Amino acid sequence: MAQAIFSLTPPEQQAKWDSIMGQMCVFVYETNADLDMAYDWVCDQLEIDSFVDNEAAWQDFYQTWESCDNRNTMEYMID
Repeated sequence: MAQAIFSLTPPEQQAKWDSIMGQMCVFVYETNADLDMAYDWVCDQLEIDSFVDNEAAWQDFYQTWESCDNRNTMEYMID
């Protein structure tokens, strides 16, 4: 049986998504999470297996992760 594509509807699901996206920078900062780790964390928070098939959700996730990715700051650079 094929897995249903993750949806940001009904409004309660969108609100949960928005809350998780709002928390992601703290998660990334505290764990130094790479993209895969952040993706797994979002899936865990939503209690789903995947959301990559939903293009809007994926784009929102990636842009949010990229905006809070702190692994490339000067304090983490090694000479």
